[in-house]
Amino acid sequence: MQRQTLVISLLSAAMVLLPACSSSPSRHVEIKPATPPRVSIGSQWTYKPAIAAKFAQKEQGVFPRPPSLEPAVDFWRKTYGVWHRSEVAFHDDRFMGVIYEVMRLPGNVGEGLTNQQKTMIEQRKAFWKNRLSDLDRKLRAKAPLNQVDKQIVARIQSQGNLHEILPEASQRLRSQRGIKERFKRGMEISGRYDAQFRRIFREYNLPEDFAYLPHVESSFQASAKSHAGAVGMWQFTKGAAETFMPGKNRPDRRHDPIASAHGAARYLKYAYNKLNDWPTAVTSYNHGIGGMSRAQNQVGRDFEQIVERYNSPIFGFASRNYYAQFLAARDIAANPLAYFREGINYEGPMGSAHYLASE
Repeated sequence: MQRQTLVISLLSAAMVLLPACSSSPSRHVEIKPATPPRVSIGSQWTYKPAIAAKFAQKEQGVFPRPPSLEPAVDFWRKTYGVWHRSEVAFHDDRFMGVIYEVMRLPGNVGEGLTNQQKTMIEQRKAFWKNRLSDLDRKLRAKAPLNQVDKQIVARIQSQGNLHEILPEASQRLRSQRGIKERFKRGMEISGRYDAQFRRIFREYNLPEDFAYLPHVESSFQASAKSHAGAVGMWQFTKGAAETFMPGKNRPDRRHDPIASAHGAARYLKYAYNKLNDWPTAVTSYNHGIGGMSRAQNQVGRDFEQIVERYNSPIFGFASRNYYAQFLAARDIAANPLAYFREGINYEGPMGSAHYLASE
């Protein structure tokens, strides 16, 4: 996922900001692919409003959950807690509840993909682009639809207006690989830091659940490094670290999870004071305070409208989805046994033993 960095400053608007980073099967219809992997379009991948409503009732005040964001939150819950690294979802990048297929890659699939596996994904993506373009052409020409066409139409209609979603759907097609194994490992590591992170955020009078943010940023990997040069568990750029982790002549502390947590707390407190609500401030961790200020100036302060309508070439998929990703990570981390029934072997706080969370 590409991340964005923007330049802002505490005093003169000129600093580099922090960059960011279902259920069991039911009835399904098999689709014969052009390539070997087995795939399915099935109700197990459909956004479930009843489930979303249950989550939406939780802690509305601190981190609001606009109903229009729930399909995206549900999508990221699947990415983090349901889909394995061997599974790839092909979906609409704006209408996040529209998932055309979840493909399982054959053979051994590691943390990184082989060239053959990457090629397989690209071939399947091309397949779906062609199918969506062909379906759009058929509907415009009022041509007969085959059974698979009808399934796709039904899937789109379950998420919204067919005539709004289908045009240009082929251009919005995106693939997302599951990261359940990586997220679980992050959960294990989080046991070492959770209490300290929560204490830090309490010290800054901030919501404790920001302790979950490294799930989105780095999966709690202290050695993580992004293409934009952000490093560490909290993914600080050098410029952001100089502003929010002050200390002249000190070594680079971005790989220090505790020092970086203090920096993240300073940043989030400052962002909230500038932007006045948590969804926008959280999104600024990915897109920048300046970027989110421009969004508010262009669209207004309604976060749902910002996600839906803000038009900027650098407000892309990662920024639009960042708050939904945080909510999804928070849902799973707060209720891990719903996603990892085998239990989580949490690392104990520094200096203590591991402990097992299980039923």
